[in-house]
Parts: sequence; structure tokens; C-alpha cells
Amino acid sequence: MGFAEEHSKWVDFHKKRRNGERLDRLERGHGHGEKLFVERVWWPIFGHMDDLHPEYEVADWRGRPYFVDFVWKRGQIKMAIEVKGYGPHVQQMDRTRYRQELNRETYLQIAGYQVVAVPYDDLESAPDLTISLFKSLLAPSLLINTEGLEHQYTRLEKEIMRIAVRWDGLIRPADLVKGLGVHPRTVRKSLTRLCEKGKLRPVPANGSSRVCRYEYIPSIMDSGIW
Repeated sequence: MGFAEEHSKWVDFHKKRRNGERLDRLERGHGHGEKLFVERVWWPIFGHMDDLHPEYEVADWRGRPYFVDFVWKRGQIKMAIEVKGYGPHVQQMDRTRYRQELNRETYLQIAGYQVVAVPYDDLESAPDLTISLFKSLLAPSLLINTEGLEHQYTRLEKEIMRIAVRWDGLIRPADLVKGLGVHPRTVRKSLTRLCEKGKLRPVPANGSSRVCRYEYIPSIMDSGIW
């Protein structure tokens, strides 16, 4: 399943769990810039939107509700992500609003959030730069619990993932059987386990429910298993 379908499912998932102003804010606030960030930065890094919350409600220092473009929550990690454009609304922002925005960002850090501002213009013209910066920013958080990570995958599973990377992310069971000299049943079991672990995604043939290929789901944690 590609980004458009996964993004739609992700937004619907959060809509079903909201009502009132929280639902209205999600419908109004998750616009072009926010979707661009998910599509051009988050999706290429993770291949999914797990633990990423759009238009997330927090309270500011006055106790008033405030919605952050995205909050990423993973265990004890909390990151607040704001997509910021330089448009008329920024140019015309009065001093009071500007001061409040800075105070909110400071308060978020006091509340335990790491605050990250993403330039909208870079999402359109230089997403690779933003991806690189985010990988460096996220890596320490993701690698905290990598001790013993290599034991989560069998030798065959790791070899299948290596092959998938070399083959531009797509592999066929028949090619694995031929290339690795492994019984088809063993290959199928390993492919199923990798799907369950979130490392592969089955790709049905056109106009059919029959799975003929598998797509590799990248992660910046993968360096810990090679």
C-alpha cells in the first residue's frame, strides 16, 4: 500500500478518536504543508506514521489549548514538530502573537517536548536536506534500545533484507529461492515473519489479491542489524 492510502487511513484513524474542537482542528489544520512533511520527510524515513499524532492538543503556560502540527511520542520521547511558512500570515503577525508563539515553544520544552521547526519552503525545494537533518536528530532516540537488536532477526531474515535493499526495495519469493538456495516453504515463513515485524509489506499483483512481491520498509534503525 502506497503513501496516499496509508496517509488516508492514518488521518481517518485519528478522526474517529476525536470530536468537537479537536476534530475540527484536525480537519482544518492538517493542510498542504503538513501533508507535504509527512509525504516527503516522515514517510521516506519510517515507511509508516506510527506514534505520529497530527494537530496534537497541548496546554500552554496559561492552561489554554494549543494545537501542534505534529507530536511524535515513542516511550518517554516527546517531540513537537511545527511546519512554518513565510507567507502573509507570518509577515503580518503582530508582536503579541509573535511573543506568545515563542513563549509556547519555550513552555513545550519545559513540559518535556523537544521542539523542531520545519521550513515549508524546504519541503518543496529541498526535502533531502530536511530528511538528512531529521535522521541525525532522531537517531539517538531510536538507537537507545538497540542492544540485542540483531537477535530480533534470524540470519536468513537479515539476508533477505540485505537483498531487498540491493534490489531497490522489491523482492520476489521465487528469486530468493533461486538466489539463496533455500526451500520455498522456508522463504515464505521468513517473509511472513518480516511482514509481522514491520520490515516488509506484501504487494499484490495488478487486479489480483495474489501476492507476488514484497516491498522493504526502511528505518534509520536498520544500521544496527547489518
